[in-house]
This record gives sequence, structure tokens and C-alpha cells, in this order.
Amino acid sequence: MIDQSDVLKRNNVTVKGNGSQPIVFAHGYGCDQFMWRFVYPAFLDEYKVILFDHVGSGNSDESYYDIQKYNSLQGYADDILEICHALELENVILVGHSVSSMIALLAANKKPSLFSRLVMIGPSPCYINKDEYKGGFSQQDIDELLETLESNYLGWASTMAPVIMGNPEKPELGEELTNSFCRTNPEIAKHFAKVTFLSDNRQDLNELKIPTLIIQCAEDAIAPLTVAEYVNHNITSSTLELIDATGHCPNLSAPEETISAIKNYLEKRTRDGRGQ
Repeated sequence: MIDQSDVLKRNNVTVKGNGSQPIVFAHGYGCDQFMWRFVYPAFLDEYKVILFDHVGSGNSDESYYDIQKYNSLQGYADDILEICHALELENVILVGHSVSSMIALLAANKKPSLFSRLVMIGPSPCYINKDEYKGGFSQQDIDELLETLESNYLGWASTMAPVIMGNPEKPELGEELTNSFCRTNPEIAKHFAKVTFLSDNRQDLNELKIPTLIIQCAEDAIAPLTVAEYVNHNITSSTLELIDATGHCPNLSAPEETISAIKNYLEKRTRDGRGQ
């Protein structure tokens, strides 16, 4: 059994803020908690803000990386549950970006009593087109992406990061994401990419009973609007918010819009008396 200090060290957990209501921010693939720097300060006055790095990302303790544990997204979801347990959190608001939207889904499905609300930013339960479902990529697209990543990770990172980020008029954002990808251990990054792009969590959507906000950019090359609409349709209690932003990382490219969407949703649920 991992003790509290080990969990906090493993995931480089940071706790900030003046409030008692916990809000946990989970970063996306190839990123770390630094990617929330434009968003989380807006929540410090009213919330207890928890930031962390997935194992293998940022300043997490890489020695905890176990290829078997992290051979599915559930391994990362279990880490979030352990973080919440170590910090003795209750009534948690869990914000997941990109693949962490599905990681948040799995955590909430495993222990629904722990969470009050989820926020998914750019979620995709399945990136590959299957029958009537349109995930945005063909099987061949994903196979080629993973082959390129395997043979030339740094080249893949420098090519894909600007595509994922979008906003070509702000090249510094694409460069930041490229640098973030390149800081990650390539072997871990390759494995995480495979797990991410080959995952299919469509069936898990129907199990989710936690009120959920889905934030979708108007243009997103990784998770298109049709996918967000699918997620919204298949979660029992969800709200889809389309924000005026482009790219897959509005936490960096459109933080004000992202903050506004989250705050408006949380405040509305509180006013409506449905906070729990």
C-alpha cells in the first residue's frame, strides 16, 4: 500500500488556494501541471486547488512508472483516486483536459461518491472511426501516427504539437507544447500515446452519473465537435459548452473563455441547488 507522502511525491502534487471545495486539474498527453497556469489562479480564492503530474510527465517520480499498470487509462485514474484519498478530499470537482477527460470518467465511475462534478475539455472516448461513430481518424491514420512516433519521436513532436495546439498566429504556443513533448521520456511518451489513441471508452460514458460539463472549442483537429456531441448525448447529466476558441488546448490559447465556462457552470449548478 502506497502511503500519503509517496503518492504526493509520485505525482508531484501541489495544493493551493483558500477555499474548502476541492477542484483537481488533470493535464493532457505530453503536458504537465504547468499547462494550467493561466486557469487555476482564477479559482484560488474560492477553492482548494490541486495540481499534479501524471506519472512519466513533468516532475513526477518516473521510478513509479509501471508499463503494466499504465497499459490502460485506468492506471492513471487509480492514481487520481489515490491522490484524493491521500489528501482526504470529498465532494471533488475534477477537471480533465484531453485524454484526462476519459481518465476522469474512469475515476468517477470507479468511485462516484468521491466526486460532485466533472469538467471535460476536448474529450474523445475513441479517436478511431468505427461503424457509425466518427472519432476523427481512420485506423490507418492512427497506425501511421504511432509508427511515426515510434521511429522518430522528436520529429513527431515538432510536427504534431502545432497541429494539436492550433492557433498558428500564436506560434509560441505550439513551440511550448513541442518543448513539453520533448521533455517527456520518449519511451513513456510512446506508450502513453499508444494507450491514448487506441483506447475506446464509449461504453463507459453511459455509466457516468456525475453532472458533467463538456467544453469544446469551435475548431479542434484532435477532438471535433461531432465527438463532443456524442459524449454529451451519451452522458446522463451533461452540458455541452461551445467556446469561441480554436485548437485542442484552450487552457493555454483561450484561458479566459475556459475559466468563464467552468465558473458559469459551477455557479449555475449551485444556484439551482444541484451542487451535489
